[in-house]
Amino acid sequence: MSTEHPFAGLDRSAADPKFRVRHGRIRQSIMGWTYNPMPVPELARLCKEIGLVAMEGVDPQHYPVIRELGLEIALVGSHGFSKGPFNPANRAEVVQRLREGIETAVKFGSKRVITFTGMREAGITDEAGMKNCVEAWKEVIPLAEAKGVDLCLEHLNSRDLGHPMKGHPGYFGDDVQRCARLVREVDSPRMKLLFDFYHVQVMHGDVIRHYRELQPIIGHLHVAGVPGRGELDSTQELHYPAIMKAVVDSGYTGFVAQEFLPTWPDRELALRHSVAQCDV
Repeated sequence: MSTEHPFAGLDRSAADPKFRVRHGRIRQSIMGWTYNPMPVPELARLCKEIGLVAMEGVDPQHYPVIRELGLEIALVGSHGFSKGPFNPANRAEVVQRLREGIETAVKFGSKRVITFTGMREAGITDEAGMKNCVEAWKEVIPLAEAKGVDLCLEHLNSRDLGHPMKGHPGYFGDDVQRCARLVREVDSPRMKLLFDFYHVQVMHGDVIRHYRELQPIIGHLHVAGVPGRGELDSTQELHYPAIMKAVVDSGYTGFVAQEFLPTWPDRELALRHSVAQCDV
């Protein structure tokens, strides 16, 4: 009987510097901003060599190079997480940016555009904020339906105060069930939930159960370690091989994007190792 600890394969010492995707049942992408300041074309070539099939979270000026390498654009950006439709004063800008994102997605063969609620603001109740969000998205959704593009609302955590991209204090969509309610109230097959296992774990825990419950409305997935948003290794409390098996078993066929903040000295090895944990 083996005495090897079940997390032994997650240790940095076990990382394979030559790892390439073997199974491919999880269609992996990367949020490219996490690997700044590595030039995007260099990161794209590394992703292609490892076996990722897509990229996102980079300036659209890089989309042609990414597509030339045979990678897809998994998710197109839009209005950002801080200035969202929670405040109706932002609606015109949000709607315009989402429409531009949809047109960019069509141009480069992508099927998803990200959206956010924005931050809570004084004088606007939660119910009013929900109404404002739904009304803004309903203004955009006819174009999304006509173009065959999903709007993906991302749930973000508001608890981690240690880094501007590890947590987002004041973000209205910090409850995944609230985000699910918003998606359902838009009432369109093109309105989806972006389920980020990192953010859900920080806010709620019980990530596999939450995933299974919400899977019918999920349009995109992000992964990172918890705590700290680091690599998917043995220092983290989420066991991604088990999580990804649940994703495969659910029949999900969309993208899963790596969005960890590298801490290992060898950032290429960190990416290979984290991709390996999701290649179930």
